[in-house]
Order: sequence, then structure tokens, then C-alpha cells
Amino acid sequence: MMLHFTPLPTAAVRALQAGGPDANGQPPERALSDGPGTPCRHCLRMIPQGAGMLILGYRPFPALQPYAESGPIFLCADPCPAGGGPSLPEILASPDYILRGYSRQHRIVYGTGAVVLTGQILTEAAARLADPRVAYLHVRSARNNCYQCRIDRA
Repeated sequence: MMLHFTPLPTAAVRALQAGGPDANGQPPERALSDGPGTPCRHCLRMIPQGAGMLILGYRPFPALQPYAESGPIFLCADPCPAGGGPSLPEILASPDYILRGYSRQHRIVYGTGAVVLTGQILTEAAARLADPRVAYLHVRSARNNCYQCRIDRA
């Protein structure tokens, strides 16, 4: 099965980079990256040390509903190209992540969530997406549950 690592939508990112409100209705905070550990959810690369970045609340769901978690993320402060594709993105540099499946109705598909070693993400994602109940996956931090990116069928 072909997979696609999907970044945040460019239009939404450009609005945030222009100072538009985050999921909490607040403008993104501006800061300078201190280096490792600041993954941009749009270019799917680490924000280099000293580069401008945004810290904001994000909800990776189309509408409010009980499963629509929101939480903190980082973005490059300046426009960056959209990342994504079939390969593991640079931002997935920790030893492990949470993979969690969601239905077409954007609800958790129970039994699909697990902490997965980074080297096993491609295999585990393909296995979860083979389940017809699963429309897409989230990759989240295994330590803080922060949203990293989405995995779709290519």
C-alpha cells in the first residue's frame, strides 16, 4: 500500500503566518527556534536554530466534535513549502510515536491506537489503513500527544 504523509493545509498555514487566529482564537506566538525539537507541521522539517517560528493551538479536524482534540504545534514563521509524500518526514526524529486511526466521520477507530517505533511507522500505518473503517491516521508525539502529521492512502 502506498502511503502519503500529509502536512497542514497551505491555506490554513498562510493565514496563521499572517497572524490569523489559532484554534483558541488567539494570534500565534512568535519565537526563535532553539534548534532540535521544533518540528514545522507544514514543511515537515525541523525549524533551524535561530529561525523564526510560531507556537499556536491547532485542531486537525474540520469541525468541533467530541474527538476533535486541539493542542500546541510549531510552524515556520515565514512561508515554507508544503512537505509530505511517501517517505518518513524529517520531523519524525523521536524514537517512537502514537499512531491512531480515524473514520470518515473523524472519530477514533478504537483498537488502532498504539505507540509505534519510528522505524516501524510505514509498516504499522499500512496495516491500520488496510482496515476499511480507517480513513486516515494521525501521528502524535508519544510523550506529549502533540499532533505531528497525518497519514493518508496515496
